[in-house]
Amino acid sequence: MNIRGRNKVTPEFNMASMTDIVFLLLIFFMIASTLVTTNAIDIVLPKASGKTENKKSTAVSIKADLTYYIDQKRVGESVLENQLVSILSTQEQPTIVLRAEKSVPVENVVKVMDIANRNKFKVILAVKPN
Repeated sequence: MNIRGRNKVTPEFNMASMTDIVFLLLIFFMIASTLVTTNAIDIVLPKASGKTENKKSTAVSIKADLTYYIDQKRVGESVLENQLVSILSTQEQPTIVLRAEKSVPVENVVKVMDIANRNKFKVILAVKPN
């Protein structure tokens, strides 16, 4: 006895239902994202017509052989303070960027920081990021 199945089922995957689900999820997330509020205080900030200006700072470099440089100009240790005062006296907020090589003794770095402290200059110590 030979029994054959007349209705053979062919395995197919209908993509229409999958695209419907994707579009429904897309619409859901678009609506949900507009309803989310940030936890911040709502402030109306004032408008300004001026721009912030870059503050000029003077670089003091100390090399390993203990030579001092002010903005790439070599300066002796004895006239370092006088040169810094003459350069930074015209600035509103005088700032020194102190760049010292790794092998420079701490005493020489402290000397420049002491000069800045006596004359009320702001000191920024320049380091290399990791």
